[in-house]
Amino acid sequence: MNRKWILIATAAGLLGTTAGAGAAGIVQKVSGVLRGDVTVTVDGEATNMKPVFIRGQAYLPARDEANALGYEASYSGKDKRLTLNKKEEAPDYARLSGVIQNVEAAGDGGYRIDVLGKGDARRMILTVDKDTVLRDSAGQTFAASDLKAGMLLTAEYGPIVAMSYPGQSHAASVTVGVQTLIREDVVQSVEQTADGWQVKIGSEANGASGPAAATLVLNGGKETTLLDSEGQPVKWEDLGPGTKIRAYYGPVMYFSLPPQSPLHVLVKLADDAASLSPAEAQQYRELAWSLIPQDQKKHLTTKRDEAEVALAPAKDAAVWTVSDDAKQTLQALQEKGGRLVTVTYRTDQDALLGPLTAAFDPETKELLGYFQRY
Repeated sequence: MNRKWILIATAAGLLGTTAGAGAAGIVQKVSGVLRGDVTVTVDGEATNMKPVFIRGQAYLPARDEANALGYEASYSGKDKRLTLNKKEEAPDYARLSGVIQNVEAAGDGGYRIDVLGKGDARRMILTVDKDTVLRDSAGQTFAASDLKAGMLLTAEYGPIVAMSYPGQSHAASVTVGVQTLIREDVVQSVEQTADGWQVKIGSEANGASGPAAATLVLNGGKETTLLDSEGQPVKWEDLGPGTKIRAYYGPVMYFSLPPQSPLHVLVKLADDAASLSPAEAQQYRELAWSLIPQDQKKHLTTKRDEAEVALAPAKDAAVWTVSDDAKQTLQALQEKGGRLVTVTYRTDQDALLGPLTAAFDPETKELLGYFQRY
């Protein structure tokens, strides 16, 4: 059925099945036939509605037909007015549950939170502002200024997501959980138990040449999230003696020897050899600054020497390459599981387009392109 025709028939139907108004506004009784053998479809989908035929015209129930078309119907007996209003469709938000790695002020009283966990994305920078519904686990209003690293949370964000590294979006709602403890240390051993996994960590040595002693035991299970620093999944078997990790655990502590605590999120940290030195990071900042077009620089809110520099996986990187050669280099890095060096600047257009992120080949320092912005 045609949408416009159905709306007209629906409005007429309400009047026709209750009363017919003549030219002088006199109420008249009418009679009709309910046709159960007639199928009513909307956009090709069959409905349960059955039309009433009055004097050869088909009439449909106003409320049922309005709902089928995405409208809400209301009738005021006082005003004798039938109103159809288009329903507001709820945005299709993405979801992420995890832990806050970092919090920074975003201006206008808002904050940017770096969240690592699981959901539609494993890592996301979310903007929390006056439009974000922010509550604690008891449903009480929570102040954005009280957000801290180590807090567990569940967030809904979107529908627009900037294709930067990591992805960035606006948080529609955030539910804050417990404040965990945070510790960076070295794994001493990993053992599978009847209830899950037990990770012993500690970097203190028993004497000058003795093995390191475990100073904390972390108990993980199916609810524990294991990721690397880039948000990629990690298996328990990938952890071993000497692995550098960041653990989000507690706040409950069991005072045994060594003490034990439940493990919420464990991040496998990159080896020092796979990270950039401060001097190398500064080189990339200067290189990126020299290559950013002047018409883009006027929108930057990050200072020249304060851009975020990181190593990011080349796989699935949404980069607009600057040349055919750059495109081939990016494809080669993706095929061999290589990395990119990213330099990210905040802009006054972040809410609409996301930040400006340049991508470089770590071997040649060649500019490959810029991450997609929306």
